[in-house]
Amino acid sequence: MLSDLKRIIDQISRDKGIDRQLLVDAIEEAVMSAAKKKFGQRRELEARYNDEIGEVELFQFRNVVPAVEDEQTEISLTEALALDPEVQLGDELGSKMDSVADLGRIAAQSAKQVIIQKMKDAECNVIYEMYKERKGEVVNGIVQRFERGNIIVNLGRTDAILPTKEQMPRKSYRQGDRIRALLLDVRQSSRDPQLVLSRTNDEFLTKLFAMEVPEIAEGIVKIMGVSREPGARAKIAVSSSESDVDPVGACVGMKGSRVQNVVQELQGEKIDIVPWSPDPARYVSNALSPAQVSLVVVDEEKKTLLVVVPDDQLSLAIGRQGQNVRLAGALLGWRIDVKSEQKYAKFSEEGFQSLLDVQGMDEKTAEALYDAGFNSAQELAQAEVATVLAELESLDENRVARLIASAQKVNTAQGQDDSESASTGDEEK
Repeated sequence: MLSDLKRIIDQISRDKGIDRQLLVDAIEEAVMSAAKKKFGQRRELEARYNDEIGEVELFQFRNVVPAVEDEQTEISLTEALALDPEVQLGDELGSKMDSVADLGRIAAQSAKQVIIQKMKDAECNVIYEMYKERKGEVVNGIVQRFERGNIIVNLGRTDAILPTKEQMPRKSYRQGDRIRALLLDVRQSSRDPQLVLSRTNDEFLTKLFAMEVPEIAEGIVKIMGVSREPGARAKIAVSSSESDVDPVGACVGMKGSRVQNVVQELQGEKIDIVPWSPDPARYVSNALSPAQVSLVVVDEEKKTLLVVVPDDQLSLAIGRQGQNVRLAGALLGWRIDVKSEQKYAKFSEEGFQSLLDVQGMDEKTAEALYDAGFNSAQELAQAEVATVLAELESLDENRVARLIASAQKVNTAQGQDDSESASTGDEEK
């Protein structure tokens, strides 16, 4: 071993933050492993680190016998007396072996591997203890390198990984770029990356607003819900515990300064800030902004909302490729069905509802039949397959036949119900 071993131990302990005793234990274990390989597994050996001289000393323990039969476990009384004049037969005598530096190249390499692994394990525990309480915080780092699409970020004391799925789309980084991300997970593992980052998680957006808006940090304004399509658009719902504090205005800031700082950090991701409400009807009206809402039908049991908007507001409420209504639904946790006033009026009519009662009928087909002049299940039941096909060429002949047959069953069942109602009325008279 090196004469300056003590200095190396102290330096590693200081630089890596590893407990000094852990390093000493690792070195002693490594020397033991190397000694066993050189001298044999049956020898009773012990490695001790001498802090005064900064070296590892190796001792072997053997039983004192009159005549040696196994030199690995026994020592003759004559040889033992030369080492310790007070030794007796049957005693176990410990003696210092040759210099540890003479263990040989292979044994030294084995010791090196043990020390490296022990240091990795110790450093892993240090990193875990350091960051386990910081899970869910926003951290800053520098882009170190790229591995199969993942970004390795240097956080100072250690590296973290930003997986491909946690990266913002259409955003590229270069080595040396500064990056901010959410500490998504902290693992106690020496094989896989211990720290996992995310820039797409909803909590990242929440934390960014908490950093920009003092009212959120103070607990006056609360973020009640977040929904995101990272890199494109997001919605957050906010509420205030004080009546004189406008939660939306607090998040927007003077001339939009606060929200713009968040938008800039998210590379232009558009953010809608809406007031939260315990009333689902009012909440969904806010969430679908900037579209105006005429009527909301709430189904608490099925957790669905039928939202009616003016005809000219339908595309605005739904958004490009359904983005606005999709984000609003994720924000509320409800299924949202948006209809125009014209379509809702049609949907509310008794004849249209009877079409929907036909087995195998979907809303799109019912609407097409209604627009073609088949305004109820009764009218469909009386129609010919050829007549329906002439009006709606997109429908399959077999399907039309099945729908007509189902409509006839609905009609028959309805007629029986009407007859029973009439009979009941006559009996009551």
